[in-house]
Formats: sequence, C-alpha cells, structure tokens
Amino acid sequence: MNLYSNKQRWKIALLIIALATIGASLFVSNNMVSKIANRERKKAEQWADAIQKRVELVQFTNATFDQLREKERQKIEMVVRAQKALLAPSSLGVNQDVDFALEIINENKEIPILLLDDQGHIMQHKNVVIDTVKIAKENLFIRKEDKKDLYLFIEDSLMQLAKNWKSAGRTFDIEVFEGFVMTYVFDDSRTLKNLERNRDSLLNAFNRDLINDSQLVPVLLLNKNKDSIVGTNFSAQELKNKSLQNYIAAFGAQNPPIKIDLGSGNVHWLFFDDSAEVKQLFWFPYIQFSMLALIVIIGYLMFSTYRKAEQNQVWAGMAKETAHQLGTPLSSLMAWVQHLEASGADEMITNEMQKDLDRLEKITDRFSKIGSGAKLVEQDLVVTIGNNLEYLSARLSDKIEITYSIKEEQAIMVKHNASLIEWVVENICKNAVDAMSGKGKLKISMHCAADWVHIDIQDSGKGIPQNQFKAIFQPGFSTKKRGWGLGLTLVKRIIEEYHKGKVYVLASDADKGTTFRISLPL
Repeated sequence: MNLYSNKQRWKIALLIIALATIGASLFVSNNMVSKIANRERKKAEQWADAIQKRVELVQFTNATFDQLREKERQKIEMVVRAQKALLAPSSLGVNQDVDFALEIINENKEIPILLLDDQGHIMQHKNVVIDTVKIAKENLFIRKEDKKDLYLFIEDSLMQLAKNWKSAGRTFDIEVFEGFVMTYVFDDSRTLKNLERNRDSLLNAFNRDLINDSQLVPVLLLNKNKDSIVGTNFSAQELKNKSLQNYIAAFGAQNPPIKIDLGSGNVHWLFFDDSAEVKQLFWFPYIQFSMLALIVIIGYLMFSTYRKAEQNQVWAGMAKETAHQLGTPLSSLMAWVQHLEASGADEMITNEMQKDLDRLEKITDRFSKIGSGAKLVEQDLVVTIGNNLEYLSARLSDKIEITYSIKEEQAIMVKHNASLIEWVVENICKNAVDAMSGKGKLKISMHCAADWVHIDIQDSGKGIPQNQFKAIFQPGFSTKKRGWGLGLTLVKRIIEEYHKGKVYVLASDADKGTTFRISLPL
C-alpha cells in the first residue's frame, strides 16, 4: 500500500517539477523573443525616421535647387535684355552700352541657350553640347560627302532641345521690331544638372540600401490612404502571391503601424512584420520540448517493455517453480490417500481428502499453464462459471448468498481456458467475501453486448475508493494486513494477456458494494 502511495506522490512531484521546468523555459525563451522583437521594432522605427530625414533632405535640396534655378533665370533675363539691345541698336544711346551688352552675353559660360527666329529656326546657340560623333555612329555617317546630312541631324537635335525647353517653360520672347519676334530658350546649367544627378544618385543609393537591407524586417511603406505601396523590401513575386489587404491585416495584427508625417498633409504608413528568425525562435521552445517529450515517451515505452518482459519472466519462473514444488507433496498425498483407502479407512474422509487433492492438482495445473502458456478452447462459458460457483458455494460461509444469472439463458461459446477463468472468478469472489467480512450478497451475472461477453461480479461489501480502481490490480497492492497483493494482478494478467479481454471496477460505493466486470471477446 505504502509503495504505491509513495509511487503516486513521486509521479505527481515529478510532473510538477517537469511542468515548472517547461514553464520557466518557455518564460525565458518568450522573454528573449520579446526582446528581439522589440529590438526589431526599434530598427523599423529607425528606418521610418531615416525616411523622414530623407524627405526633409529632399525638401531642403529641392528648395535650394529652386533658388539656383531662379538665379539662373534672372541671369538669362539679363542676357535676353543684352541680346535685345544688340538686335535692336536703335534702342542704344551710346557705344559703351553695346560693349556692356556683349560683356553680359559673354559672361554666360554655363547656361545652354538657343535663339530662334520667328519661324522657329535655330539662329544661334551657346553652351549647347552636341555629340556629333554619337550622331554620326547612330546614323552611319562615315563618308565626307555625308557631312551635309550630318548637319541636318544636328539641326534636328537642336530643334528637339528647343521643343523640350519650351515645354518646360524656359523661354523668353524678344521683339526686335514690330511684327518680328525672336525666342530665347534655355536649360539648366551643366553645374546645376551635375548637382541634381549627384543628389539623385545619393538618394537612390540611400533608398536602395534601406529597401534591400537583408537584416531589416519585412516592411511595407504605404501612402496616406493605405492603398498604394510607396516602398517595400518584398519581391514582386511575394506581392503577387498575396493581396495588399491581407498583408496589411497580418502586419497590423502583429505590430501597430508607424505614422510618418512628411508635412503639408503628406502622410505615409509603415507596416512591418516580425522577421523569420523571431518567428522561428517563438516556435523553437515548443518544438524542442515536443522532441524531448517524444524521446522521453519512447524511452519510457522501451524501458516499460523491458520491465514488463522481465516481470513476465519472473511470473513464468515463479509459476513453474510453484507447480514444481507442489508436485512432490501432491504425489505423496495421493499415495497416502490410496493407502488409507486400502487400509479400510472411513470412506467419507478419503472422499473429502480426494476432493482436496483434486483441488491442489487443479491449482498446480493453473500455475503450470501460467508458466508455459495457456491453450484456449471454444466452449460454453456458462458451464465453466457455473461449475466454479458450485464448487465455491460448498466452501464459502452459509452467510454468503450467491446468485447466478444469465441474461440470454443459452450457451455462450467463447474461446477460453476453463481452469484459468475459474481461477479469475474464484479470486474476485474470495476478495468480495473478505470485503463483506464473511456476510452479504454475492451476485454473478452474464450478458452479451456487441462482440463481447460481460461477466459482472457484484458484492455488498465496504466498497473501494475511486482513486484505487486501477491501483488494486498493481503487484503488491493490498488492503489486507497479511495480503501479498498478487491475486488481482494474476486476474488482470490472465484476462488481458491470455484471453485478450478486459477486467476493471465497473462501479463502487462506500458501504454499499463493488462491481467487477470481466469482458471477453466473442
């Protein structure tokens, strides 16, 4: 009793320790994952801040370039006025004004300009770079006689530039005299264009480094209405596989979006997800403990199988040894009975002694079968139980009322070993008699259900606590002071291992009785 009570306590203690260890490990791992996730969020916030800084830089540089363009426009206005003075000399008062106008025009060494007549033809150009070698190669002008055609292509190139600059609004009109208007068109200076190219290159590199950062968490930068992607580090295929709204819902559930206010009502939203590493770390403890649990279960099953095999060997060895030890005195007693019969002893005495010898012989046979394996024979189970109860009735107290009922009232053919089944019923009945303290009712009933035949043995004893329903079948468990705790263990072994059936406590009430059920397959 103490052995199994302590065993149960050890199981509970080990379970609590295991749960505490798992809980602590999960707490530590989840805490680590939370810290990493917070670090990634900080990185996403830094990314958003970098975008904000970039926008501020763009706004500042755009304002700077607008100022530079305005200054260049003012410079061109001066050149236009000087050109107008040269084209309309009647407006000049003195000769030094001509020199001053020429000085202003010649000072322009950066801004490309084109002067068009009233028909739109090129009259003059300055600071316009035309790559004649490239034009010649593209149009296959390789002979000297093709020089005229080359000039035509250069003229077309200049006309295209003039058209582009006009469409950009970089134009001034000069009225030389009434009815004759010439047009001045210009472009940004080479210095300003180089500055813009360098700016765009730096900004594009900055943006590309942010977007292509492999260590950055998955991000989506959306517009104010959250219906268009401004920037992301997802591939085109990834965006195609899943809709934008699904990404927004998934990312929003994982992390709250970051608002990026660019000023003047221009707002962007940054949605981001946890990195693949964080997600893997989140599941890692569960996978780890699942693997450990699997290893423990496999190990437990293996050791349990080995232990069970060893127990089987012990049971078989003990049963064989018991049968062997009983064989010698049994043979001697049989000889003494025969001697008494030959000596003319009282026949009643010799008959009763013979019955007990038969009983001992049956017990020896039972142990022999447990040790070497039992042969199952299809026979009437009703007869087997009935014969056993008839034997028990004659040897139990007269204060025990035994009733035996079969629901079907017909033969029930089941494959079983009659000797071992009788032993099972006998063990349970004797335990029932002990529980009733030698006085009470013992009811044995039998009925079929589906593919099983059920044998219920019900007593009117003191009952069994529910927490002992399984423990009573364990080796060594006993509520008696002198009990070995092997009777019900043998019952379980005979029913489950030899007959592939089931035996368990069907019901039990304190001071009302217990019902055991034996189920055998039909």
